[in-house]
Amino acid sequence: MAALLGGLSTAALAATPAELLAGYSAEAGVRAEPARGQAFFTQRHGQEWACASCHTAQPTQAGKHAVTGKTIAPMAPAINAERFTDLAKTEKWFRRNCKDVVGRECQANEKADVLAWLMTLK
Repeated sequence: MAALLGGLSTAALAATPAELLAGYSAEAGVRAEPARGQAFFTQRHGQEWACASCHTAQPTQAGKHAVTGKTIAPMAPAINAERFTDLAKTEKWFRRNCKDVVGRECQANEKADVLAWLMTLK
């Protein structure tokens, strides 16, 4: 997946949530598990925040950044059709947010699990 980022235009990185999920699952070498994704999203991982700290435990609803107060559009692709449709943007936000939540970049299996869970939400 990271190889896709090199040299491609943003338009070429357009995708669907299902395509991104397939890519993360293939990179991880394991099947995504929505229940693991929900647990990852809602629990703290030794840092100050969980994903749900800003995105709420109900990602079908808008969230609010814990520091800036800025409104964050819903994470669930069924509610927000723009979510997970751009590989570069998805990678940017996973990288940035995982460092805040986990203290490191997320692994492909963690991204797959979270995305699999978000895709179950209607």
